[in-house]
Amino acid sequence: MHEDNEQVIQYKTNSESNAFPDSEFVEKQWALAHLKITDLWQMTMGSEEILVAVLDTGIDTNHEDLQGKLEAEVNFTESQNSDDIYGHGTPIAGIIAAGNNQKGILGLAPDCRLLNVKVADDRGRCDVSDLVEGIVWAVNNGADVINISIEINEASLELETAINYAWQEGVVVVAAAGNSGTLDPVYPAYYENCISVTAIKDDNSLSPLSNRGQWIDLAAPGYQIFSTLPGSNYGFETGTSFASAHVSGVVALLLTIVDDSNNDGFKNDEVLEIIKKGSQKSSTDGSGWSYIDTSKMLAF
Repeated sequence: MHEDNEQVIQYKTNSESNAFPDSEFVEKQWALAHLKITDLWQMTMGSEEILVAVLDTGIDTNHEDLQGKLEAEVNFTESQNSDDIYGHGTPIAGIIAAGNNQKGILGLAPDCRLLNVKVADDRGRCDVSDLVEGIVWAVNNGADVINISIEINEASLELETAINYAWQEGVVVVAAAGNSGTLDPVYPAYYENCISVTAIKDDNSLSPLSNRGQWIDLAAPGYQIFSTLPGSNYGFETGTSFASAHVSGVVALLLTIVDDSNNDGFKNDEVLEIIKKGSQKSSTDGSGWSYIDTSKMLAF
C-alpha cells in the first residue's frame, strides 16, 4: 500500500444523511454492524459524483437493488455482453452500492454510482491483458474507486503499471487478497498502490481459505455475506472478493467527506491516511495489519 506523510484530515458534514435506513434484508447483513457503518452514515451515504468501478464478471444492472446505479459499462471479454452470467460481479456491486429503496439489501454507499467493467468472462476467467485494459478504461472514465475482486497468481509489469497509473490519477484501488489459504501473494492485491483485503468472520477470525500474511493491508467482513445475485435474487457469499467490496464501499463514503488537505488535486492520499490511522489493529494471526472500524476513523 502506498505510504504517505502525516496529514491533517478535514471532514465535510452532511446533516441530511439518513443514518438508520430500513431495508428488507438488512438484518442479514452482519457486516454493517461490524463495520459500525451507521456512524459514518450520519455524515454521508455517498454521492452520485463518486464512481466505483467494479472490474469483474459484469453486473446485473436490471436487479431491483441496482437499478439506476449504472454510469457506464464496457466489456473487455469475448462474452457477448457485459451482463453477469457467472454471478460474481453482481454481489460485489450490491455490497458497494445497493440502493436505499426499502428493497433487498443496503449497500455501504447507496448514493454512489457504478461503472460496470467486465474483465472476466461468463466462466469467471480473466486474462491479465483484459484486466489492464479495464483499469485504464475505468481511470479514463472517471472512476474514483476501483474494486478488483480478482486474483492473478503471476506478477505482471503491465498490471503493476496500470495500478500505479490509477493511483497517480487519484484513484483508490482495492483488491481481494485471494482464497488459497496460504501466505502467497496474489496480484494486483500485492502491489504497493493497491489496498489488499482478506476476509474475516464476525468474531474477527479469518474466513476459511482466506489468504494471510504481512503483505495484506486490511481484513474486512467476507464470510456468509448476504448480497444481490443476478435476476433480482439474493444469497450468501464467502471470500476475500466480498471483503474487498466492503472496503471499496467505505472508501467511496470517505471520498465524499474528505478534503484535499495537501492541495495536490486528489483525495486518495487523504483517504488512505484515514484508513491506516482509523482501522483497529487485529489480534488474528496473519489477518493483515488491521480491520475496518468506521467509528474509529471519524476520530481523525
